[in-house]
Amino acid sequence: MVRFSPLEWPVFRQLRSGDVTGRGPAVTSAKTRATAPRTTTADRVVQSVCPYCAVGCGQNVFVRDEKVVQIEGDKDSPVSRGRLCPKGSASEQLVNASGRATEMLYRAPRSTQWQKLDLDTAMDMIAERFVEARRKHWQDTDEAGRRLNRTMGIVSLGGATIDNEENYLLKKLFTAAGAIQIENQARI
Repeated sequence: MVRFSPLEWPVFRQLRSGDVTGRGPAVTSAKTRATAPRTTTADRVVQSVCPYCAVGCGQNVFVRDEKVVQIEGDKDSPVSRGRLCPKGSASEQLVNASGRATEMLYRAPRSTQWQKLDLDTAMDMIAERFVEARRKHWQDTDEAGRRLNRTMGIVSLGGATIDNEENYLLKKLFTAAGAIQIENQARI
């Protein structure tokens, strides 16, 4: 245990250092001086976009040992110029939350139990069902013989937690698949 000297009290440090107002280095403790921001200890910085709304604010994601340690506004972003809303500022908690689901859960029809699936299996199941729904509900023409080329078996309801570019790509994907029932939360 380090013995504390009264000469290290802030008022004595103020007088010794000439920091008479007590607003400079005289009032900082050794622990405070030894503390470094998480952003300076990061291995790399990755530019990203805030996931919460369709504004598309730029973010700098600070990564150390392949783990996100801090997320801040990107000053170079023409959209947000380094500013983030309260939700965007807290997006590091979205990534590192202890309650975050990290594996896929699947409940088979008429089952009462959930089973864990790896991501590849879950993606394959979704793709197979997507293609099957498209094939099963495809309409070439209507009753009058007019060309339709659409499917009524696929519906898309987008959310505001994805940015404009992702919404654009989803619209293109579903339109290319022949779906016509495409909606977004931002319009509702």
